Amino acid sequence: MTGSEIERRRIMIVMGVFAALALITPFLDLFLQSLVTEILVFGILAMSLDILLGFTGLASLGHAAYFGVASYASAIIMTKQSWTVTYAIFTWTDSSGLGLFYLFIIGVLVAVAFAVLFGFLAIRAKDVYFLMITLSLAMVVWGLAYRWSAVTEGDNGIIVPGRPSLFGISLEEGLPFFYFTLAVFLLCLGVIYLITRSPFGRTLVGIREREERMEMLGYNIWLHKYLAFIIAGTFSGVAGVMWTLYNLFVSPPDVELITSAEALFMVALGGPATLIGPVIGAAIIRSLQQLASIYVERWPLILGSIYIITIMLSRLYGVDGILGIANKLRSSSAAADNSEG
Repeated sequence: MTGSEIERRRIMIVMGVFAALALITPFLDLFLQSLVTEILVFGILAMSLDILLGFTGLASLGHAAYFGVASYASAIIMTKQSWTVTYAIFTWTDSSGLGLFYLFIIGVLVAVAFAVLFGFLAIRAKDVYFLMITLSLAMVVWGLAYRWSAVTEGDNGIIVPGRPSLFGISLEEGLPFFYFTLAVFLLCLGVIYLITRSPFGRTLVGIREREERMEMLGYNIWLHKYLAFIIAGTFSGVAGVMWTLYNLFVSPPDVELITSAEALFMVALGGPATLIGPVIGAAIIRSLQQLASIYVERWPLILGSIYIITIMLSRLYGVDGILGIANKLRSSSAAADNSEG
């Protein structure tokens, strides 16, 4: 089987999984519907970080900054404005918003603006220095969220009055909002997939593997990393807007270190440079947070144990994350079957 055939097969499997998810979710109870929606939102966040960590080799502890500023921007728009704007099909039916289309545009643009600035300040650093600079910059955003109470409401956070309508369909109920979230998730997945499979994406992988060699070949390393940083921040902003629409509440913890660390954990656990791996990581982490915490007081120990086991198996098989381990086991099984045949 050729590489292109394997790629097509993987795409068909992924499409089948999400088609099944779309069919099954209506039969789940409201709690599980909400959980699946939450996983999709954080799946977008994890995929955005995968552009940096998995494909470019840049581990960031500041990714929650773009997620958070987009969340706050969209929440502020929906609560501070007192006039209604209608844009074609996308409308905000409450008198306190701008319209769903404008909501995404403004929220994501704010995230992009921060990514442009922070990327310019951080990209020249490497390894642990890059990690610490991104952490420091994210803490600036957290400080603004916490201290600028006239805008952000400080510790109290911002309560969002409700969700907009789309095509005349209310997104207030859980199921319609799930399908909207699934559509946004699949759009992000498709665009990120095309980016990572483009010449630009392959150049990022080359920089991750052999930065000095790529520089000798004439590639502008700084520019490629900078663009990857901005693209990652853009999709993190999309996740931030979706989080506001899902949670209907934004507060300083959304931009804290723990949110950035969770996103990093999702990518590392599921498997970097795979896109679907980080989504698997998001599913495991958010499910444990919502389900295990009900029955087990020290549920983070379970999460830590899973991560340690994953690292040990990754070292054993020479791959990264759960998806890498699964692919390695499948390849070994196929090789064993061929040798027996």
